Amino acid sequence: MSDNPVLVATTRTEFGKGAARRARRAKLVPAVLYGHGAESVHVDVPEHDLFLIVRGTKNALVELKIDGDTQLAIVKDVQRHPVKRNLLHADFLAVKAGEKVDVEVQLVVVGEPAPGTAYNTEVFAIAVKAPATSIPETIEVSVEGLEAGSVVRAGDLDLPKGVECELDPEADIVTVSEIVDQTEDEGEAEAGDDAEAPAAE
Repeated sequence: MSDNPVLVATTRTEFGKGAARRARRAKLVPAVLYGHGAESVHVDVPEHDLFLIVRGTKNALVELKIDGDTQLAIVKDVQRHPVKRNLLHADFLAVKAGEKVDVEVQLVVVGEPAPGTAYNTEVFAIAVKAPATSIPETIEVSVEGLEAGSVVRAGDLDLPKGVECELDPEADIVTVSEIVDQTEDEGEAEAGDDAEAPAAE
């Protein structure tokens, strides 16, 4: 049995804002399934079930059950209400078990650089090509012990098996620099101001 979450979808026969509002009142989210050159399929999916699947997860893989058929799909995009944050619409990309797909994966920095230094993240997510059934949730970037002036580039990333980075291998991911003591700079500036101040008459 598959470990992928299952979404029972119903084919949508009504379109437009009125139909979308009725679906949302019924706790359903209008959605579209596309991919593999097939005609797009418009469906409604249960809001609560979709919310649980996408909560804190990007590129979630699901099994869509539509009119008795099952289609493996990736949640490519979810639109939320700007204030209420409830789900308004979803896009699903149809995939096959053996194929690779283009997705963005979040980067997570782990470890601590050398004392007296700090790291700066230049890229927070990277475009990768990954197997549809094993898309990593995150990719770790280690800065453990790195000295000032160190740079972690895209080509240095330790990627999971079967995952290919789409960035230029020379693209900067994380840079490490020396921590500047602001208090010393401020003290020197104040001393300079005092030296330049005109003598009181």
